[in-house]
Amino acid sequence: MREIFNEIKQDKEFMEIVGPLLENETVQEMKKYRQHYETSCYDHCLEASYRCYRYCKKHKLDYVSAARATMVHDLFLYDWRKRQPDRKGLHAFTHPRTSYENACKIMDLNKKEKDIILKHMWPLTLKLPRYRESYLLTVVDKYCALSESFREIKAKHKRKKLAKEAKKNVN
Repeated sequence: MREIFNEIKQDKEFMEIVGPLLENETVQEMKKYRQHYETSCYDHCLEASYRCYRYCKKHKLDYVSAARATMVHDLFLYDWRKRQPDRKGLHAFTHPRTSYENACKIMDLNKKEKDIILKHMWPLTLKLPRYRESYLLTVVDKYCALSESFREIKAKHKRKKLAKEAKKNVN
């Protein structure tokens, strides 16, 4: 388990804010779907939520709305790698709306939380984010996606290197 997840579990205030969401059955379903490489949507959202929470708290922004909305910003609940006949448009453009609709079924959202979820893919979502917390998620989301991708690429490279060394030792 990565260090940040241990840090998250130790942060009582953060856990009080997102705890009810983490226990929600619908949110738990995000564990079934991969987001980037081997990272589940759940883990991706949890890490992004915690990073937004910490930044907002440090800079006296609305860390509660940021943490809650970020935890469900990818609550789309499908495998985006597989084409689905009932889904119109590309995932990158459509999943913020799907995530928002799913979030509305499990929680009451304020205006800021709605904006954070709906516009987290800006600039792909053409409307500009309205709040600083919304812009923050657009950056944190991309940071987490890159981090998850590079972590997997690094691990794959390491496996290849070890296999090559093992092959040398056999000969």
